[in-house]
Amino acid sequence: MRVTVDTEKCIAAGACVMEAMEVFDQRDEDGVVILLSERPDASQHEAVRRAVGACPAKAIAVTE
Repeated sequence: MRVTVDTEKCIAAGACVMEAMEVFDQRDEDGVVILLSERPDASQHEAVRRAVGACPAKAIAVTE
């Protein structure tokens, strides 16, 4: 799995962090997403998929 984020689309809702805090974080100054792991461990794949579904801005993409 490869994860990408579009920081221009991100509205700083934080849903991704709530679903997969090992993969996503937020910048302190504006809350925009920070991708911590472009290729998360297999144990994180389900959480990442939940984060993709939870993102209101559709700013996260996953390729398998």
